[in-house]
Amino acid sequence: MRLPASGSREAVWLVAAVIVFGILGIVLGLNAPVQIPPGYSRYTAVMILAALDSVLGAVKAWLNGNFENKVFISGLLVNSLAAGALTYLGDKLGVELYFAAIVAFGVRIFDNLAVIRRHLL
Repeated sequence: MRLPASGSREAVWLVAAVIVFGILGIVLGLNAPVQIPPGYSRYTAVMILAALDSVLGAVKAWLNGNFENKVFISGLLVNSLAAGALTYLGDKLGVELYFAAIVAFGVRIFDNLAVIRRHLL
């Protein structure tokens, strides 16, 4: 699939669709009858942050014109697994290492959002 050039009308509609469907996914996910056991809540939170970082990084790369699907998929999987492994290692050591992943992904998420916002404005 060929993506439209950034700055074009199609690109704006594509970004708007991503935002709308992202919000729809969040709303549906929050209202789903799925309960995550408390022991897994840290793993889930860190892996969601890693996935969100990868998605926003992909949007930023697409807006900059250098998106590559292989980089996106590998980043999504590797970041999520590394974040989960870091959380697991911290649990085994009795140290809350998942805070490192939260801070790193949080900084990257806000950085990606800032670049996306500047690009769209």
